[in-house]
Amino acid sequence: PRPLSLSLSLSLCSVFIFIFPINIVKPKIHGVLRFTIPTHFSPSYSSSSSPMPPNFYRLCFFPFLLCFSFIPCFSLDEQGQALFSWKSQLNISGDALASWNAANESPCNWLGVKCNQKGEVSEIQLKGMDLQGLPPVTILRNLKSLTSLTLSSLNLTGGIPKEIGVFPELKALDLSDNSLSGEIPVEIFRLKKLQTLSLNTNYLEGVIPTEIGNLTGLVELMLFDNKLSGEIPRSIGELKNLEIFRAGGNKNLRGEVPWEIGNCENLVMLGLAETSLSGRLPASIGNLRRVQTIAIYTSLLSGPIPDEIGSCTELQNLYLYQNSISGSIPATIGGLKKLQSLLLWENNLVGKIPTELGNCPELWLIDLSENHLTGNIPRSFGNLKNLQELQLSVNQISGTIPEELANCTKLTHLEIDNNLITGEIPSLMGNLRSLTMFFAWQNKLTGNIPGSLSRCGELQAIDLSYNSLSGSIPKEIFGLRNLTKLLLLSNDLSGSIPSDIGNCTNLYRLRLNGNRLAGSIPAEIGNLKNLNFVDLSENRLVGIISPEISGCESLEFLDLHSNSLSGSLLGTLPKNLKFIDFADNSLSGPLPPGIGLLTELTKLNLAKNRFSGEIPREISTCRSLQLLNLGDNAFSGEIPEELGLISSLAIALNLSCNGFVGEIPSRFSDLRNLGVLDISHNRLTGNLIVLSDLQNLVSLNVSFNDFSGELPNTPFFRRLPLSDLASNKGLYISNGISTRPDGLGSSTPNTSAVKLGIAILVAVTAVLVLLAVYTLVRARVAEKRLLEEEIDSWEVTLYQKLDFSIDDIVKNLTSANVIGTGSSGVVYRITIPSGETLAVKKMWSKEQSGAFNSEINTLGSIRHRNIVRLLGWCSNRNLKLLFYDYLPNGSLSSRLHGAGKGGGVEWEARYDVVLGVAHALAYLHHDCLPAIIHGDVKAMNVLLGPQYEPYLADFGLARTVSGNPNTGIDLSKQSNRPPLAGSYGYMAPEHASMQRITEKSDVYSYGVVLLEVLTGKHPLDPDLRGGAHLVKWVRDHLAEKKDPSKLLDPRLHGRTDPIMHEMLQTLAVAFLCVSNKASERPLMKDVVAMLTEIRQTDVGRSETDKVKSGGCGSKEPQLMSHEKIISHGSSNCSFAFSDDSV
Repeated sequence: PRPLSLSLSLSLCSVFIFIFPINIVKPKIHGVLRFTIPTHFSPSYSSSSSPMPPNFYRLCFFPFLLCFSFIPCFSLDEQGQALFSWKSQLNISGDALASWNAANESPCNWLGVKCNQKGEVSEIQLKGMDLQGLPPVTILRNLKSLTSLTLSSLNLTGGIPKEIGVFPELKALDLSDNSLSGEIPVEIFRLKKLQTLSLNTNYLEGVIPTEIGNLTGLVELMLFDNKLSGEIPRSIGELKNLEIFRAGGNKNLRGEVPWEIGNCENLVMLGLAETSLSGRLPASIGNLRRVQTIAIYTSLLSGPIPDEIGSCTELQNLYLYQNSISGSIPATIGGLKKLQSLLLWENNLVGKIPTELGNCPELWLIDLSENHLTGNIPRSFGNLKNLQELQLSVNQISGTIPEELANCTKLTHLEIDNNLITGEIPSLMGNLRSLTMFFAWQNKLTGNIPGSLSRCGELQAIDLSYNSLSGSIPKEIFGLRNLTKLLLLSNDLSGSIPSDIGNCTNLYRLRLNGNRLAGSIPAEIGNLKNLNFVDLSENRLVGIISPEISGCESLEFLDLHSNSLSGSLLGTLPKNLKFIDFADNSLSGPLPPGIGLLTELTKLNLAKNRFSGEIPREISTCRSLQLLNLGDNAFSGEIPEELGLISSLAIALNLSCNGFVGEIPSRFSDLRNLGVLDISHNRLTGNLIVLSDLQNLVSLNVSFNDFSGELPNTPFFRRLPLSDLASNKGLYISNGISTRPDGLGSSTPNTSAVKLGIAILVAVTAVLVLLAVYTLVRARVAEKRLLEEEIDSWEVTLYQKLDFSIDDIVKNLTSANVIGTGSSGVVYRITIPSGETLAVKKMWSKEQSGAFNSEINTLGSIRHRNIVRLLGWCSNRNLKLLFYDYLPNGSLSSRLHGAGKGGGVEWEARYDVVLGVAHALAYLHHDCLPAIIHGDVKAMNVLLGPQYEPYLADFGLARTVSGNPNTGIDLSKQSNRPPLAGSYGYMAPEHASMQRITEKSDVYSYGVVLLEVLTGKHPLDPDLRGGAHLVKWVRDHLAEKKDPSKLLDPRLHGRTDPIMHEMLQTLAVAFLCVSNKASERPLMKDVVAMLTEIRQTDVGRSETDKVKSGGCGSKEPQLMSHEKIISHGSSNCSFAFSDDSV
């Protein structure tokens, strides 16, 4: 279509031509039509002519002038008109194409347009504009001389037009970084002269066409960051001139790296990262003599690295991390003289680190973390003069730290934690003047910490925790002005804390706990304005808590428990403190009123000291306080009413073993969130009526006081153990309370009820038996039919090396091998010819492709130690099969409710299971991008490994979603997906009310599993009173103030008090999870934190377990962003400190 102005001018000119016979002189020159007026229309006319007044000529000449004013619309040539027409169809923001003016004769001077010597458009290069429209190919088909078309970052949408193949001279096509969708049209591969094809960073789907092999002149092929699927076509080997091939970021790209890739001998860059490519790296990779970068990380590669890799003599960067590569690191890599970066972390590599790596003089980054490597750190590493980062964490490396490492004077990161390294830290480490990070925690190091480390002036973080280091802390360490983190916990260090600590002004985190440090806390610590976290607990420190500590204005965490500190507690503590633990010392004197200034305080533990006097009323201004422990002191006077004003007190209030007198303050009735109250061993009087309203109490101890009167008439008090009420001579229990509420009545109604129940049970049993027989008969018929069918057209994808044929699997899909059923299929236990046992899930029907694809898309792209591992899958028109690791101990449900109920029911085992499942869900919700909702969390979907380690399974209902996992995930925006549904008894209330389904729905289901583990009852247990659901049964029990311990599985009774305390606290966590309102349920990462807090686990467990679970796109923790060059894809070991609270 022509522009409006052009149409208008043509109409006017037509009128003019009708009035006057204007001569049009040809040819057309640059699109300009030349007009001439016949001479007989000259203003001077003869008398013989027809008489016409002069005004008439003026009137007739006006249309001509009007027409002439529109002539510029004719000035633009045909190619310019095509470009201008495309511009008119765009929704352009701003004046991006302001230079595209229809008044120009030619578009050759327009922005982004270049012409050849003939004035024909040869190049279009537009980048970084918001044009918002469709690609212009159908409009620009007349640009036959076009050699380069770049339309990058323009916000173009729609599909790539098939007409793209009409540019015979096109050498470069760049449509990258738009929002293009659909498949790659095969017509592109008719462009025989094409050298560069960039379609990356779009939403393209479908497979990479095999016709790609037709572009034999192709030099660059960029397909990364799309939604492409299928396999890399073997025809890729026809591209002999190909130098750059990048197809990473296509999660559904599967199959093996084709052997034919070795035919692309000019390849310089091979990028296939973050895909589902599996199998071995082909030996033909050795043919790539010019390749400089091989990046196939975060995929599913297995098998060994081929020795032929050593033939890639130009290789500079080898990125194969986060795969399942096995075998040893080939020694041939040592022949790669130009190698700069070697990233092999998080694989299954074994054997020794080859000494030949020391022959790669250009190496600056080595990361072999999270493998199974053994042997010593090669001394040849000392030859690597350019080495900047050496990361060997989480292996089984032994031997000593070689002194030769001191020759690597450019080294900035040395991470060798979580190994079996012995011996002393070499004093020559002081030669590493560029070192910024030194992690050697969780080893078997001995000897002293060398003072020579002080010469490493750039050091920012030192973590030598969990070793057997001895001697004193060298004072020179505190001369490191850049040091922010010093972690030396759980060693055998002695001596005093040097006063030089005050020089370390950038120190942010200090952990020296669990040693034998003596002396006093130096006053100079008050110089550390940036100090945020201090843990000096479990040492032998003496003296007072210096008032100078108030100078640590950024301090939030202060733990000094289990020392021998004395003196009074001054009211000059840092105002930002959130955690104080001074328990188990010899502190004395009154608690200062200044304690009320700590308005951010959440936990205050002063137990087992010698504090005296009254509790200052100013403590009521600590409005964030959740835990207050003043037990085992010498406090006296009355308990202040103001304690009842701290509504945030939810964890515990302990005032036991003091000298308090008087009555319980009436304000205590306002502590409705309090879980634990201990006021035992005082001299309190009065009654306990004020406590009857504390509905969240799970533990109460009032023993050894002088309370009197009738015990509150509530189920909670009725169930209190006598030991928690002992030595209160005036307390008594009324006969009404001691009378059983379920007294004996007439036996006739009970007998009738029993008979009715038996009749119903028999009827139901008969129906179930008939259904079972019918199901077995149908299953056998189906199995026979499947076995008799011709098995063809199998599509098979394996993520691990497995030696079997499809026949080996199909012939064993019999009822005798069934081990369980799930929401989407039946699971068989099958042993393949190699002797390995697999769990094979057969989908219920061939139509159930949604669940099948969900399992593949979810489990195929994630890995976590508590999530079942998908080994592969296969399908044809009749069957869809999934292969998993076989887990021998069944499910959590079978352990709790099955015939063998006696096994694996100890609380410790149950706790480990629920904590593992919590870690798995927290990983799905918070570490995966996009976040994943499991959708069917239940005890049957928690499988147990050989050591009863838990694995979350059955992802048939899982969904990957977009949105912030911390604020909820709105599935309503995904109209193309069915709503999530779970298993009855575990589904959150929002399923029934058609509210939006978020990650909080998984939290509810998890809470039901927690209750199931604690009570030993199925959510739909028929024995529950009134046929109630488990959640309602628990809720009613607690609402009636009954003893919470009576909710616990009888098999868990008789445990020690600490264990009972753990179980009751876990019950409180479960109660939070099953809140009817999704907004009131905690996040799974908070559930993990609460469960971990309940059991004070070994703080030596590395953050590695949580941070480095890999796949789906794992988030980098922003702890020390300046310490790691993330762009190089190095592992997260830099962020894994020895203490969980980092």
